[in-house]
Amino acid sequence: MDQFQKTIKTGVTLVDFNANWCAPCKAQEPIIKKLATTYQNRASIIEINIDEHRAMATKYMVQSIPTLILFKDGKEIKRFVGLQSETNLVQNLDKVL
Repeated sequence: MDQFQKTIKTGVTLVDFNANWCAPCKAQEPIIKKLATTYQNRASIIEINIDEHRAMATKYMVQSIPTLILFKDGKEIKRFVGLQSETNLVQNLDKVL
């Protein structure tokens, strides 16, 4: 949790809340991996397994997955619920960078 707070505190971070048993999360995964490479030095892309980090999922009020939250300097800028297209995520990342 401390490492997570440090990561989202500065710059732009996209957090993907997911679980191994979630089919849409599995479909989202290749897009998240690609974004992590594309935005390597410009934004942090993090995956959080809600089964392993229940307290964090509760804190950020994640009620369905996948939920992706875009943070800038520690503040939530935008929240996406459900499977998101690469285009949508790229447009939103570029907007806050």
